[in-house]
Amino acid sequence: MNYRFAAAVFGLAAVSQFSIAGAQQMTTPQPVSSVKDNPGPVSALPPLPKGDATVIGGVIRDVDPVRDQIRLNIPGGKSMDIFFDARTHVYRDGKRVAQSDLKPEEHASVETVLDGTNVYALNVHMLSHAPQGDVQGQVVDYDPSSGELTVTTALTRGPVKLVVPASARVFRDGQSRYTSAHSGAARLESGDLVSVTFTAGHDGRGVASEVAILATPGSAFVFSGSIAVLDLHSGLLVVRNESDNTTYRLHFNPLIFPMTKFHEGDSVRVTARFDGTQYEASSITPG
Repeated sequence: MNYRFAAAVFGLAAVSQFSIAGAQQMTTPQPVSSVKDNPGPVSALPPLPKGDATVIGGVIRDVDPVRDQIRLNIPGGKSMDIFFDARTHVYRDGKRVAQSDLKPEEHASVETVLDGTNVYALNVHMLSHAPQGDVQGQVVDYDPSSGELTVTTALTRGPVKLVVPASARVFRDGQSRYTSAHSGAARLESGDLVSVTFTAGHDGRGVASEVAILATPGSAFVFSGSIAVLDLHSGLLVVRNESDNTTYRLHFNPLIFPMTKFHEGDSVRVTARFDGTQYEASSITPG
């Protein structure tokens, strides 16, 4: 079962993988030492932040080489600051270039990952055309008459507003065990978890081409895999799901599920219901 929602918004450590048209020419990163403006030995640098990358498309508005950050304007949303360092790779239309080539007003798709509370750039792809991007988050509002969709995300400071035209593909993302959902833009509702692929329109707004509905409040899911974290006091269970090799934060009532017979590394099968904020376990059995 594929739950492609990067659920950092809710503290759910779910992982997303996205294919970005403007970044399809991504090449295998060269060693850091091969780029002239990446000073210092590789061994002196800390390891890259762990986690799965999300690609953000937009226009570079500012490059600050002193603070090592770029400001990216996202269609339909506010600008966001993205940090970079000597480990960050920069490309122009698929060709590796120096970090000094980062310039304002460039269209770019940026592979990002959360580094603590900061957004860090793994790769920056400057493009000669307007890039596509992805946004993952929770629906705040959807107006079927205008097609305007408002989504909150973990990476942006404020909500992102996108247009969902009639031609956009709206679908459930392979949730065969989804208990209550139907395809179609008319089914987009507040509280839904979604992943949206969009392009930049001529007016600067983001125009959605695909909207994957990942979960709706009240929907149930089955997770099966090994226990990565077990906190009996707080009722937190982190499971690495076998079907998509993704970790999910699941919550349980310690009075109902004592969990004393389980340990980290054990296999479990958990049925959980998404309540609009988190996954609440309704059944926990050995895997």
